[in-house]
Amino acid sequence: MGKIIAIANQKGGVGKTTTSINLAACLGVLEKRVLLIDADPQANASSGLGIDVEAIEFGTYQVLEHTISAESAIIKTSSPNLDIIPAHIDLVAIEIELVDKFEREYMLKKALVSLKDKYDYIIIDCAPSLGLITLNSLVASDSVMIPIQCEYFALEGLGKLLNTIKSVQNIHNNDLEIEGLLLTMFDSRLRLSNQVVDEVRKHFSIMVFDTIIRRNIRLGEAPSYGESIIAYDSTCKGAVNYLNLAQELIKKNR
Repeated sequence: MGKIIAIANQKGGVGKTTTSINLAACLGVLEKRVLLIDADPQANASSGLGIDVEAIEFGTYQVLEHTISAESAIIKTSSPNLDIIPAHIDLVAIEIELVDKFEREYMLKKALVSLKDKYDYIIIDCAPSLGLITLNSLVASDSVMIPIQCEYFALEGLGKLLNTIKSVQNIHNNDLEIEGLLLTMFDSRLRLSNQVVDEVRKHFSIMVFDTIIRRNIRLGEAPSYGESIIAYDSTCKGAVNYLNLAQELIKKNR
């Protein structure tokens, strides 16, 4: 039975999509069967893996609407063992279209039932908001991974996200767990980066992943070539960090 993990934080620019793409690709390289679901209307996870977003016929939008099955929306990527359900800018409209639907929070959960046995991990790249698409992602997931950038406003908004997760646990998904907090964009030369790491570890201790994602120029370059970091430059710091994270995740879920 596969595990569904949402990568979520309502703050933008914390490394959600970078983590979704590269964690998924590294899990694939480690011989796990992985499906990445792009649940962000910006569709950066799709374009970051070389998918032509404009040419997409079916994607997350149709899956959430239940106009097609999730299987029909899957595209194989060039990355080993990694498939994707891509997104398109049209996904923006789904928030309005689902408003009147019965059990609107459960649309993604229902759509993914048939896929759980086909993959070891299903990773959902959430939008930087706490809207209906993100709510669907949290309701459909077994756990949530929260990227936190090692910068001044790191903990701002985290309380709000944790409250949202708590209410999802109480109302829609009792089994939702926090997979862990992932520290991203770490720069060891900056005192502030080190302070944020200490602060987060002090407050959340065992909830924080041992692996820290360091600032790395190659991580920023890879998506413009439509490649994961492991395909773009497997020896750089970013690739090593995400491989370590994938191994830590596998070990944690044994």
